[in-house]
Amino acid sequence: MDALNFLIEIAFDLFLITVLLRIWLQASRADFYNPMSQFVVKVTNPLILPLRRILPTLGHWDLASIVLAYAVGIGKIIALSSLTAGMLPMVSDIIIMGLAVVLFQFLSLLFWITIIRAIMSWFNTGYHPMTALMAQLTEPFLAPIRRIIPPIGGLDLSVLVLIVAIQFARILLNNLFSMGMGL
Repeated sequence: MDALNFLIEIAFDLFLITVLLRIWLQASRADFYNPMSQFVVKVTNPLILPLRRILPTLGHWDLASIVLAYAVGIGKIIALSSLTAGMLPMVSDIIIMGLAVVLFQFLSLLFWITIIRAIMSWFNTGYHPMTALMAQLTEPFLAPIRRIIPPIGGLDLSVLVLIVAIQFARILLNNLFSMGMGL
């Protein structure tokens, strides 16, 4: 049973990460021709294109992608709940837990992309498409921090501040969602 839970969780998480990356790539206006961007678009297009006929795009936000991410979060909750408990939680709990899944997955994605970008910056000697894409994704979060805390002696503390902020947000959201769920 644990192995099946693991497989279901991984399948939902990987697809949710891909959909969240698509939302993030579009919102940050990242390079569409980057190989990673092309992969994300090709994987998500089969579900997003039909949704796009119904849901419009508002500015930088693709509502079809957002709805799909939320649906994947809800699907994960329903699949895991029906497998482990044999019964579904209340609809209001599923709605809240689906939102929590999406938010926590985005914060996890932001955390790891920030960490990977920082590590890659130590070894990067030239242009690499993956480094450029990670810079396009994280720069909207790091630039405001750099305006407040400039690099000190060549050491950029914005990554550290962002990581602390992400962890703080995860703890705060965990507390809010667990109080809202009565856990």
